[in-house]
Amino acid sequence: MRLLTVPNWSFGRDRDLLNIFRDLLEGWGLAIHFLRSDVDHNRTVSAISGDAELIFERLERLAEAAFERIDLNRHVGVHPRIGALDVCPFLRLDDDPYPLDLKIEAFAQRLAERFDLPIYLYEKSERGRHAFDLPTLRRAGFGGLLGQELTPDFGPTRTHQFLGATVMGERDFLIAMNVNFRSDDLGFVKKLARNMRASRDDGDPRFTGVRALGLPLVSRHLVQLSLNLTQPDLTPPDSVIEWALAAARKSGVQHAENELIGVIRESDLPRATRLPVRREQVIAGL
Repeated sequence: MRLLTVPNWSFGRDRDLLNIFRDLLEGWGLAIHFLRSDVDHNRTVSAISGDAELIFERLERLAEAAFERIDLNRHVGVHPRIGALDVCPFLRLDDDPYPLDLKIEAFAQRLAERFDLPIYLYEKSERGRHAFDLPTLRRAGFGGLLGQELTPDFGPTRTHQFLGATVMGERDFLIAMNVNFRSDDLGFVKKLARNMRASRDDGDPRFTGVRALGLPLVSRHLVQLSLNLTQPDLTPPDSVIEWALAAARKSGVQHAENELIGVIRESDLPRATRLPVRREQVIAGL
């Protein structure tokens, strides 16, 4: 079975660890679609695809390397997080009758036992024990989980002192993207994000499945509208970006750039013309 995984790690300023990640992934017959760190987010997003069993094996090697170096008590970054391996989604790339749900659970149990790490299953893998969506599971943040009684699917009921907790499971395709502005007005992007979420919750079809945050990028002298489009068939990137740019023009805020984080399906490209897309980020045939 061909599998895609897009693990998000809570480090973005450790260049040596990023190089270790690259060394652990290259030369194994896996496609490396994305591997990039961000200083302000203090986060690294990776996206790899290939044989499912090899994916799980390499992920464990990455976790070994990362968990030796990450201490969330010393972590400072603008992105919400609860874990060193914060979220680890899996997506099927073919119709092979591979028991992905069982493999994810076995992998989660192995990591939980090996590293004494609470692990929550989410989205398609969630089993009715707790919230299924990432924003809810991550709402308290790492600090908010310390000392609390947890209800993970695997591992201890207390968060790990250094590594926090991890969310993993099978989910559908989404598009992660950023719209950045040349401004120090954090209130502007926070208002945009708040308006998008409110419109979504009110049933506005322009924002179906949109998750939005307004974040500062101090090192780049920018502010960022950070977006996840969880239903890209209904809400394509171009329409969301055009809405944000219209709001910026109205407020006199200068647009800087757009970013695609992770991967995009080939079928999404005709409606994602405003995103800079590198060839390796495209999942062909989907």
